[in-house]
Amino acid sequence: MIINVMNIINSISEFHRLLSLKPPLHPLVSVIHLEEVTFRQDGIWEQFFLNFYCISLKRDVRGKIKYGQQYYDFNKGIMSFTAPRQVQSLDVVNVKPGTGYLLVFHPDLLSNYPLSTTIKTYGFFAYAVSEALHLSEKEEQDIITILDKMDDEYRHIDRHTQDIVVSQVDLLLNYANRFYERQFITRKKNAHDLLARFDAVLTDYVESGKTSASGLPTVHFLAETLHLSPNYLSDMLRVLTGQNTQQHIQDKLIEKAKELLVTTSLSVAEIAYQLGFEYPQSLNKLFKNKTNLSPLEYRQSFN
Repeated sequence: MIINVMNIINSISEFHRLLSLKPPLHPLVSVIHLEEVTFRQDGIWEQFFLNFYCISLKRDVRGKIKYGQQYYDFNKGIMSFTAPRQVQSLDVVNVKPGTGYLLVFHPDLLSNYPLSTTIKTYGFFAYAVSEALHLSEKEEQDIITILDKMDDEYRHIDRHTQDIVVSQVDLLLNYANRFYERQFITRKKNAHDLLARFDAVLTDYVESGKTSASGLPTVHFLAETLHLSPNYLSDMLRVLTGQNTQQHIQDKLIEKAKELLVTTSLSVAEIAYQLGFEYPQSLNKLFKNKTNLSPLEYRQSFN
């Protein structure tokens, strides 16, 4: 039995060394040009994680990266986002870095800035590689302008450097958020096909009685069934429908509860257990929150 050792890359200077680059000019942030990268043939790439953020903008990269149990091919002109401690694997023997940028920055760079909190709200740091951001030429140039500004800024470190660099990171993330929303909307056919599949999977789960046997449907189950990351599914649904995955689940459960209240003589407790709720009070609370009526009040309104 082969046990893969988890390799941890703690610092940006260590990352530079493993990419055969000169030491970074700033200890907490670096803009790396992919054409300058040569991977050291270390076993470290077989399974590793970074203890810092990494944002990549790649063109003409050839190779594979592994997230979880799946390998993904790189594409042309895409952006991907990695938060600290996300497990990855790289096939460095066959990878060709191509051109583009890697922005790496340590969480300490953001200490005492509001961004240290708001960065955790960006769902794309938990997207799978296959859910990367595809940029238009104009969007790509907007991102490159920011990266070039950061690359220039930390070359002369003074008391303003960190403020300016953090503001540029904040700007880049805001642009990425805008561009992802554009991607959800402009890829309408794919998005609406996915919405239809999502609704079919959720409806089947609730209507087929899986709730009573397996419990409430979860965001993770639905995302896994659709071969998406939970964050990507929720963000896509929020942009297209105004509601995230959990809200869609709740609406489907309430819809089914209404049907059972009107068409059967099951007690509220029996309906709650049939729908996968552990306690009847949980259904009562959700139902009242969604309809401004208790389940019994809803049933009585039809008598």
